[in-house]
Amino acid sequence: MKLSTRWLKDYLDFDLSSAELSEILTLIGLEVEGEEMVEQVPGGLAGVRIGHVVTCGKHPGADKLSLTTVDLGGEEPVQIVCGAPNVAAGQKVAVATVGTTLYDADGKAFKIKKGKIRGEVSMGMICAEDELGLGAGHDGIMVLSEDAEVGADAAAYFDISSDVVYDIGLTPNRSDATCHLGCASDLLAYLKINNGSKTSIKKPSISGFDVKHTSKPFEVEVVDADLCPRYSAITVTDVEIGPSPDWMQERLRAIGVRPISNVVDITNFILHELGQPLHVFDYDQLGDKKIKVQRLADKTKFKTLDDVERELSADDLMICDGADTPMCIAGVFGGASSGVTDATTTILLESAHFNAGSIRKSSTRHGLRTDAAKVYEKGSDPNVTVFALKRAALLLQEYAGGTIASDVIDIYPAEVKPVEIILSYNKVTRLMGAEISAEQIQNILRALNMEIKPLDEGSIKVYVPTNKAEVLRDVDLIEEILRIYGFNKIEVPSKISSTITYLDKYGKLTVCQRIADHLASSGYNEMMGLSLIPSKVYDGHDFVDAGAFVSINNTSNIHLDIMRPEMMMSGLQSVVHNHNRQQLTTRLFEFGKSYLKADDDFTETEYLTLFISGQQYPESWRHTDKRAVDLYSLKRAVHLVLDRLGIAGYQIKESEDSRLDYGLTYHRGKQVIATFGAVSSNIASQMGLKADSYYAELPINTLVAAAARVSVSVAPISKYPSVRRDLALVIDQATSYSDIEAVAKKTGKKLLKEIALFDVYVNEDQLGKGKKSYAISYIFEDVEKTLKDKEIDKIMQQMISTYQQKLGAVVRS
Repeated sequence: MKLSTRWLKDYLDFDLSSAELSEILTLIGLEVEGEEMVEQVPGGLAGVRIGHVVTCGKHPGADKLSLTTVDLGGEEPVQIVCGAPNVAAGQKVAVATVGTTLYDADGKAFKIKKGKIRGEVSMGMICAEDELGLGAGHDGIMVLSEDAEVGADAAAYFDISSDVVYDIGLTPNRSDATCHLGCASDLLAYLKINNGSKTSIKKPSISGFDVKHTSKPFEVEVVDADLCPRYSAITVTDVEIGPSPDWMQERLRAIGVRPISNVVDITNFILHELGQPLHVFDYDQLGDKKIKVQRLADKTKFKTLDDVERELSADDLMICDGADTPMCIAGVFGGASSGVTDATTTILLESAHFNAGSIRKSSTRHGLRTDAAKVYEKGSDPNVTVFALKRAALLLQEYAGGTIASDVIDIYPAEVKPVEIILSYNKVTRLMGAEISAEQIQNILRALNMEIKPLDEGSIKVYVPTNKAEVLRDVDLIEEILRIYGFNKIEVPSKISSTITYLDKYGKLTVCQRIADHLASSGYNEMMGLSLIPSKVYDGHDFVDAGAFVSINNTSNIHLDIMRPEMMMSGLQSVVHNHNRQQLTTRLFEFGKSYLKADDDFTETEYLTLFISGQQYPESWRHTDKRAVDLYSLKRAVHLVLDRLGIAGYQIKESEDSRLDYGLTYHRGKQVIATFGAVSSNIASQMGLKADSYYAELPINTLVAAAARVSVSVAPISKYPSVRRDLALVIDQATSYSDIEAVAKKTGKKLLKEIALFDVYVNEDQLGKGKKSYAISYIFEDVEKTLKDKEIDKIMQQMISTYQQKLGAVVRS
């Protein structure tokens, strides 16, 4: 939402710098996400001054140029060469002095410099309308009134102003702050409580509202009162479509609204002034001179103002005429046939209150995110409709020549009354974390235009204005109090008390925290990818069935049209983002969910994912090794995670995941613990990866369940020495290290403490075709006695025998 400082000052007198106002707005919950200086004229006419043409003669070197001397209020007049045909002595003119920057019609800047024109010195430029950005005239220079003060700034003479406009990140619960008057009221509450301000809101007057005649009557029937609790309307005749006044156009342009015509601009002005959307119908196009607010049959066709034929839902609330012809999607968008044209002379002006949920669904369903819909979906104020209607009618009367031609018809069967909330003083203090007196609480609530009724010494009843649609509970009231009291006033305690608790087993939060701490300390950075992803990234891939996509009607970004069905593709977008910025070495991890549809149900699966690419070691004078990461770099990280959680005793097999060119899967039966490997070359090419990348995913629920079964035991360090034996085995290429490890653990039992592969050797000439040599170390230890060689020899012989019989291994000597 855009908030104009000049517009705010129409309703509230305050003297704050832009930085001070920005800080206060953020403190009261209107977070300033950005600000810009909006100038009525580019450059604000800085450097342009009022001059008096003292002399004017013919330029000695050019027939069409004049040589003038101009008094700018200095010690001596300056000489200026002028090419305008209407320049003459005695005129008051606007002069761009040397150093002034002006802007042409395309916004291109040019600087006025001291120079010579046909041999004569020129110390500035006498300006025409278009050269100053004050109009389109270029027939000659601007001749000002005789009472213009010589030497004065032209900006003051022309009343040129600048405006600071804030970009407010308005949260959905701030229905009261969707307009300038609402923000001014909120600002005043803060200034009253914290700055002692005695001013008040200057609310626009509607005292001049008067119905001249009732020559254009109409009827209103609200069929669906649950979706339209209040509908107010009036007719205005003798309307002349034309431009709106300059001041109104300036207000609208400042907040990024393009002026269109007096009628349209007035409705937009009211929307941003009072937070009440209005809609205008051509009265002459109104069938049976009647309005019906109702839903229509499903799949009814309706052409909107943008000339798009849309298919209505049976849940869309529509504004129809007496013949049931749809004219407008209520609170969202108008129809092509009922809008105001240049030929319109009589209008019907609508001011209504609609159900917020209904408007939000219709707006999203049709992809029509209009300013009106954004206000209605937060919850408009049902008790401002008539005021807004009268305010608009008076503006139409003043700036469009209109005549009020009917009484206000106001259909309001069940009045929406202020919400009543019982508020305990003790609860305010407890939740805020600060001692605040009952008097302070009451003052803040009154500053927020809330009525108060004392109940007893410890509580009050508060009547919440109907413009605060989300303030429904006492905790909401406490938030309102805290906003105005000031978050910065809440002191941070010097001591924090905490109770130590012991868990019988790991919970998900504990598991994730331990993993995150461990990975972060190992050089990984946590990321958080979007849960939304373009479906097109899965084109040409079969690892996810397109029928299982969870589709999203994303009106703000149509490309992000599905929830991510798996975790790799969304995570790779972050890797690509780094690669495109010359950050080829990445270490990333993420906790996130994938989403799939199955029949009429949906499934969410939470994963830990890891991504690595680039070099094994950072560039350094100590590390001359420039090896790239590989599968084993990622395997090390996976093992770190599993070891940190105490998870062991799983089977290993080659991964069959089509997203990977090669990789491994750790599992316990059908339960997958981890899958990791090299990102498929097809995916890498499609995504635009600039370095080999590797991916791992571990289901969180599986990790939590496995970690919960881990029991931690502590044993003393053995006082007896350990013994190492090495063995070199020639085996088939198809034999895996895990097969060798399994035999060793089964044979060595409790005495085998460690087994490690320390060398792999392949040489077809020496070992034979399809053979490889593994060099393996074995560490034996007995915690009760010193092992003897014959005990170890016996175990080793049993191992070798098993290797020979089951694996076809040959011991190298």
